[in-house]
Formats: sequence, structure tokens, C-alpha cells
Amino acid sequence: MTTTTNAETRDYAPRSYGNWTKPKTAGLLGLSALGTAILFVGAGFAVVVTMFSNIGNGVLTGLVFGLFLLTVAAKDKHGLSLLRRATTRVGWMFTRAKGTHIYRSGPLGRAEWGTAQLPGLAAGSRLTEWQDSYSRPFALLQVPSTSDYTVVIGTEPDGAALVDGEQIDAWVAEWGQWLKSLGDEPGIESVSVTIETAPDTGTRLRREISGRIDQNAPEFAKQLLGDLVDRYPAGSATIRAYVAITFNAAARPGGRRRKPEEMGRELASRLPGITQGLTATGAGTSRPLSAQQLCEVIRVAYDPVAARLIDEANAAGEPPELYWPEVGPTAHQAGWDTYRHDSALSVTWMMSGAPRGNVPSSVLSRLLAPHRDVARKRVTLLYRPIDPAKAAAIVQADVRAASFNLTSSNRPTARNMTDARAALATEQEESSGAGLVNFGILVTATVLDGSQEADAKAAIDSLSATARLRLRVVHGSQDSAFAAALPLGLVLPKHLRMPAEVREQL
Repeated sequence: MTTTTNAETRDYAPRSYGNWTKPKTAGLLGLSALGTAILFVGAGFAVVVTMFSNIGNGVLTGLVFGLFLLTVAAKDKHGLSLLRRATTRVGWMFTRAKGTHIYRSGPLGRAEWGTAQLPGLAAGSRLTEWQDSYSRPFALLQVPSTSDYTVVIGTEPDGAALVDGEQIDAWVAEWGQWLKSLGDEPGIESVSVTIETAPDTGTRLRREISGRIDQNAPEFAKQLLGDLVDRYPAGSATIRAYVAITFNAAARPGGRRRKPEEMGRELASRLPGITQGLTATGAGTSRPLSAQQLCEVIRVAYDPVAARLIDEANAAGEPPELYWPEVGPTAHQAGWDTYRHDSALSVTWMMSGAPRGNVPSSVLSRLLAPHRDVARKRVTLLYRPIDPAKAAAIVQADVRAASFNLTSSNRPTARNMTDARAALATEQEESSGAGLVNFGILVTATVLDGSQEADAKAAIDSLSATARLRLRVVHGSQDSAFAAALPLGLVLPKHLRMPAEVREQL
């Protein structure tokens, strides 16, 4: 005989998630640390000028510093200061003047050896193939400029349809645990999760049905199946998910950089454990992509028209032989807010603000789902696990900054009080063993006709509102953002000329 408690018979209450915080620095009058430094330097310099000259020159000096401080303090809804927007615009002007926003490859292009290699951040990447301890081939992508190696894992998510809420909560918990475990894995730089929706070509359905039709079946049944094959793919979409894990060539800071052969042997033994951990998160069947599969994914991303040809070749049992130097676009032209590449036009957004408050686990469901106004949509979540040794120092610095901003004014704002509570909660969770992860989101919308650009932008703006995300179009670097949204494992902070810490202060 068994008994049930009241807790077991209560209705299930969906869980909510939140408490994500953006690192802040202590400052006066709502300014950042850089703004506060400019304020003190300007005031001191104005006093010195007044002492050694006259009050008029001192006032003029103070006005100059005040105007410069205004360019740092005045920010838009995305948190971008006037100075940062101005530097972005000037950088784009130099890019156009030098013509580096235009790319031509192939036999008549300017790429070396007449190949169609990848442009921009992935131009120097190299691809090799190895086998893990389960004898599964996996592609190993090397980026020599940043000394990084990336492994891409293809997954088949189970989805949340007809799944109990308790099971979804368990998947979310396992996903958080998997991200936390990455902070303990030696040499991991970043992880990206790419969810791609694209029109279904119908090739796989045709191959499946044609291989199972009984030749002795009635003609009516054959005709019905033929009509199904012809009409079903119209308006349907395929959803693919990829997880790219990037490792540093050095096992520890300051250590010796390992060669591709060493990384291939080491990752061959580590991949089975990583893919097994992914399966428990609801990712479904997980297996690393081979070099051929990765080449197909990147080739189709830059030239969507090639998707049908590649599917038909695979259905015929004659997969196309693609090589890494040939998967890039033959031409591209990056605009201020658009990116033209081969047979398509793309626009990429970046997350400028995470959802405020608590959200359910299904908050991104509509953003990830196919949309009729967007031919191909790619949502990429970027994660950078933080080493447990650094996590404690980071949360303590956030607590000190939040406490200073709270006590620096006699009438603290509600936002300052909320930031202080969030910082204290994060510190408590970290001290209890929780991990710390930096994250961001990139959303790419691709259309085959330039006239559909406005509809695609409107669709993403609507979907971002349902996801409670604050997205902004990437200006002046659409080509780089497009490459970062692909499952290539590019670590963007490593490609910046200005340190990320300084950029956050502008």
C-alpha cells in the first residue's frame, strides 16, 4: 500500500528562470568607471588651468571635457554611447574607402589559388578529419590567428510537444549542469548552439517513399503517395541544430600550443563523453559532424540555392565532394545593415539586452520556430564558460560595484536596488557551487529576393518581442556577424582590436 503526500498531488507549477546580470563598474552619478575617471580628470585639469591662466580658460577646458563626457554618458536604448556609435560609423567609412567590404573569389577573383575560400574572420581556417574512440569521423576546424580548434556536433532535439513539464524542467537543469561542467573542462574557450530553420526541399521524403513503394500496390495508392510527395514539402520547413565547442590550443594559460595532430588525438577520447552529456539535455541523438557534412552546412549557408542540389546528390547516393577551400561564397558585399552573398541577402541582429524579470523555459520557442516571411533563419546562442577560479572574483566585483552604486546616492533608483539584489543572489548561488557563463545571441534572417528584406526585418522584430529580447541590427560588420552565427566556433572577443573590457566602458 502506498500513500501520496499533498505535495505529490498538487498541480504542476511551471518554473521560471532569470537573474541574469550584466557586469557593471562602480561610478558616480550613474556613470561607468571610465566616465567617472573622465569627470575627475576634467575637473582637476580645469582647476589647474584656472590656477596657471585665468578663469575663462578654465571654464573653456571644463566645457571641452564636459562635451567629451557627454559622448560617453549619452546612451541609447541598446546601451551604446554616442562615442561608440561615432567610432563605428568612422570605422565603416574607412572600410568602404579601402574596399574591404567587397569580396570576390574563384578563378577570376582575388583569393589565393583561385579558390572560393571563406572570407573575413574564417579566411585562414583549416579543416581536418579524425575519428573518435567510437570510430565516428569528426571534423576539426583550426583558426591559426586565435590558436583555436572547433568541433561541431549535430543534434536532433526532441522538442517540447506533448512532453510533461517536469521532463522539460529536468532537461533545462541538465543543460545548466552541462554548461557548468564545461567550465571544468580544460582548454574550452566557448560553446555556440545554432538552431537553423530552412525550407524543406522534399528530397528526403521522396527518397523514403520511393524506396518503400510496393510495385504490386493499387494505382490509386501509388498516385496518392505521388501527390503527397509533390505537395507536402510546399510550405514545410526543416529544423537543424548544431553545437560548436571551441578549444584553445594551449591546455592552460601560458602553456605550449598543441598541433592539430595532438588535438585530434586528445579530442578523440573526450568527444564520447561530451556527446553523451548532451543527450541528457533533450538534444536527442548527438554525433559529431564529419568534414563532408560541415562543408555542406557552410556551403548552403552562403549559397542557399545549392541546398536542393546537395540534397538530390545525397539522395542519389553520390554526395558531392566538397573541400574546405571551396565552400565560401564566390562574391559578397557587406553593407551598413545588410549582407549580400551569392544567391541570398542576409541581415544579422545581436542581443543588446536579456529578458528582464523571470521567463518560462519556452520563451524562445516562437523565435526558434520557422516563419513564412524568412526563407532561412539562424538563431545562435553564444556561451563562454568562466573558470570557477575566476567566477568568485567576478561576482564579488559585481557585488561591490552594485553596493557602491546603491549607496552613492541619497535616493537610489529602483534599478540600482534590483541590481544589488541580483548581484547578491548571484554571489550566493556561485558560493553554493553554481557556474558562471557569459552568453549572447545572434539572429540571422536570409531571404532569396531583396524585395523580401523589409518583411524579414519586421518578422524578426515581432519575434524578438515575444522572446522578450532586445535585439539590434549589427551595423558596419554584417559579414563578421554572419560568420559568427555559423557553427564555426569563432570567438569574437579574440578578433577585436580594442579589448572587450574597454569597449564595454564606451
